Amino acid sequence: MPGYSGLSRALIERALQGPLPGEPAQVRMATRPRVALSDGMPKGPPRLAAVLLLLFEQGGEPHFVLTRRTDDLRNHGGQIALPGGAVEPSDPSLWAAALREAQEELGIDDLPQEAAYLGRLSPSYVASSHFAVHPFVGWLPRDPSFAPCPEEVAEVLVPPVALLLDDSAKGEEVRLLHGQEVIVPYYRWQGQIIWGLTAMILSEFEVLLHQALADLKGEGIA
Repeated sequence: MPGYSGLSRALIERALQGPLPGEPAQVRMATRPRVALSDGMPKGPPRLAAVLLLLFEQGGEPHFVLTRRTDDLRNHGGQIALPGGAVEPSDPSLWAAALREAQEELGIDDLPQEAAYLGRLSPSYVASSHFAVHPFVGWLPRDPSFAPCPEEVAEVLVPPVALLLDDSAKGEEVRLLHGQEVIVPYYRWQGQIIWGLTAMILSEFEVLLHQALADLKGEGIA
């Protein structure tokens, strides 16, 4: 994997300060064509969910956390996902919900107390589960130890952030979803395929990183 100078907490914070590119950045990694789910759609407002793009430094470069969900979960079983889940009435904020869910899934000691808020990414609606998903970016000032919840998490993955900037780590494949053939873009890491909403969230983050790195280069810093 090629190296990318300038990737750091400071660069990531800078990337998150500007306006979010939103849907145009997300659809780069969305399935094509989008599958419409009109039959049996739930009525009323969607449930709120929050996910955490948790970053930390390992070996001198930033990494992030993904989980492989257990196969028997009702929603998105076996898929690669960002830690997170449904917002509960007791959660004081969406950010707090993302931290709580990540703590429950990953088992990182003192995560809600230690993780620093860096920013948020654009929310997305997931028709198949009727959730409005709000992604947040946080930084943990240490290399964490994991004690994942065995009912929800089959495996914890910690790719480098540089993976998102590496074109050789991207690909596409054809899948049958809801009776329709679609093209599925993905990121690839250690034999695992990162696709769907998770890839779309990471795609927006990738676009922000590219822009921040280009700005540094234009300023003669990188």
